[in-house]
Amino acid sequence: MSVLDTPTTAADVAVATEPTAPERARRGRRRPAAPKDRGLISHADRKRGSVRFWLILVQTIVLIGLIIACLGPLLWSAKASVSTSQDIITNPMGIWFTPNEWGNLTRAWNGAQIGRSLVNTVIMAAGSTIATLLISTLAAFLLSVLRPKWAPVLSGAILATLFLPGVISLVPLYLTVLDMPLVHIRLQDTFWAVWLPSAASAFNVVVLKRFFDSIPREYLEAARIDGAGPIRILTSLVLPLSRPILGVIMLLSVVGAWKDFLWPMLVLSNPKLQPVSVALPTLATGNSPLSVQMAAVFLSIIIPVVLFLIFQKQFLRGVGTAGGIKG
Repeated sequence: MSVLDTPTTAADVAVATEPTAPERARRGRRRPAAPKDRGLISHADRKRGSVRFWLILVQTIVLIGLIIACLGPLLWSAKASVSTSQDIITNPMGIWFTPNEWGNLTRAWNGAQIGRSLVNTVIMAAGSTIATLLISTLAAFLLSVLRPKWAPVLSGAILATLFLPGVISLVPLYLTVLDMPLVHIRLQDTFWAVWLPSAASAFNVVVLKRFFDSIPREYLEAARIDGAGPIRILTSLVLPLSRPILGVIMLLSVVGAWKDFLWPMLVLSNPKLQPVSVALPTLATGNSPLSVQMAAVFLSIIIPVVLFLIFQKQFLRGVGTAGGIKG
């Protein structure tokens, strides 16, 4: 009878499978478990009733403080916009219990021409956003995807402009608007004087170029093998993959154009073309009542807040996924 034909009992199997001394020693040396409590208050302390009570109390106080700090000014301006000037001056914090004057909003919209200023602001913001997306996207596509021989030189020049303060280029840019070189066109008191300078944003070009660099080169090579040209690659491949970062750039452009004050004040001297950021200080220096001024301030604030609340899901999704491309 061979060894393979020898019957094996349970005792023999137990002896054969019993670990040796070195194996037992090796199994005994286990890595210590990583500590789970890395915060100021450990997990065990959180289970205690007194600690849990004070922790919830502190969190509630902090949350209430943040709500007051964020929503307090907006709510106060909303109530001040429908209050009388006398109530605002004599008792600013007591206006919550005064009757509402809804006519302030109508006088601010029609009499103070805030409605026209808001329309100008929307036109200025929309044009600046479109110009920024167009110029920045094409420049980033050229530097990141097409990559001509002189691309590193141009990329370095664009990056160097980020270290120049904006005040330095203010006077040359203003002189250019007064008399465009070669064509000799005066752009003052036109929206083009606001749209064109905002399109040349080195920051947006650098951000878009970094995002385009993260697109796998295999995608671009496959598109070229299939016969796609530069325009087809841009419209069918690069832009669909870049929706998150384009949403972020659009958001930054809209916010920047909405709150810009100095440049529109210089190039838009015509009151009929001025945005709300320039019209509000002019309204404050005039003979308008304080209640009408507060109504104008509230109308200028509530519109971007409502727009953000409507599109917050798209904005936050774009900010959260703008770091790269998911595989």
